[in-house]
Amino acid sequence: MYICICNAIRESDLRRKARHVSGDAEACYAALGKQPNCGQCLVEADAIIEEERELGFVSAAA
Repeated sequence: MYICICNAIRESDLRRKARHVSGDAEACYAALGKQPNCGQCLVEADAIIEEERELGFVSAAA
């Protein structure tokens, strides 16, 4: 599924970057060589990044 239509950023790409990049959605976008255009995706992108990081902490602790 696409999270950012303007930049064609897929959820899987964003989740992968969230594991390696600290910061918010804009930091992950920058790591992908992109920047937000319209900004409508940022709230959802930040939620996905937070979820991915929480899952990583749970997996590492298990």
